[in-house]
Amino acid sequence: MAWQNPWYDAALAHHTPEGFRNPEPELRQPGDLQRWRRERKADHLPLPPQAGYPAFIARWYQESDLGGDDDRIWWLGHAAVLMRLNRRYILIDPALSARASPLPFAGPQRKTPAPLHIAQLPHLDVVLISHNHYDHLDRPTVKRIARHFPDAQFVVPLGMGTWCRKRGVRHVTERDWWQSIDIAGVTLTAVPARHWSMRTFWDRNRSLWCGWVVRNQNVNFWFSGDSGYSENLLEIAERLGPFNLAALPIGAYAPKWFMRGQHMDPDQAVRLWQAIGRPLTLPIHWGVFELADDPLDEPPAALAQAMQSAGEMDSRFVPWRIGTSRSLRNSDSDVS
Repeated sequence: MAWQNPWYDAALAHHTPEGFRNPEPELRQPGDLQRWRRERKADHLPLPPQAGYPAFIARWYQESDLGGDDDRIWWLGHAAVLMRLNRRYILIDPALSARASPLPFAGPQRKTPAPLHIAQLPHLDVVLISHNHYDHLDRPTVKRIARHFPDAQFVVPLGMGTWCRKRGVRHVTERDWWQSIDIAGVTLTAVPARHWSMRTFWDRNRSLWCGWVVRNQNVNFWFSGDSGYSENLLEIAERLGPFNLAALPIGAYAPKWFMRGQHMDPDQAVRLWQAIGRPLTLPIHWGVFELADDPLDEPPAALAQAMQSAGEMDSRFVPWRIGTSRSLRNSDSDVS
């Protein structure tokens, strides 16, 4: 018997009887994946950073300092983000292993070190996952969390609860787009993203993908997760904004003809940032794994060019070093 979506709601445009979908049209055509693979192999892409990997690491990486007790956000590289709110720790998309792959010996390899290890955290209260791709949902990291912090609460999109429980997670809550949960004074809301899901050859789009809005009395943070650009994303700001903090993707966008339906490029990220009111924004989804044709050092340069082309000189949307943090008491200062 064919698999049927147990959460299916015919009134919701992103639901199907077989799983989930984007409301936007599918931009990829049959044969596009094979074409991309042929082209990147012929052109020997992606290229290394212009100055080489050691120089890139020296420029863009540092170990994380978890000192203090103020509300703070750390970028852990790629899409991994750590927040401390109300003295509680929230970890988002923690892919901290050596590869973004089901195999320990093959697949996209980490090019910059993880700036911290799970065991370094003083405690961990909440883990948010945006979707089930290997660069966002990392089995070894999840198992380490379950072992070190068995009381941590995982909040995930629909369809990911069983996977988490099989890896030792004791407390897991699934949410559909626009559904929320309150945990110790922090409201967590799953919001739309333009993406897809797949972990094996048999489960394409059987689990949902999402972004997250994290809100307490002082911080209103939109973590976009993986997403192609869509005017539909503006509804998130309309319904849950204004935001004073965001994380928007700027990498893994090349070639644009192939990636545009699932990853926005820096020009689109700047346009979205302007539309949501120019909050302090952490550029994510770059600097660690070579998932597309853009070199590791291209996204920050492309973001600077996109800001200049848009007539923006604002320091609230500039690249951060992997491992750095920013106090949320004053979101325009105190970087460490």
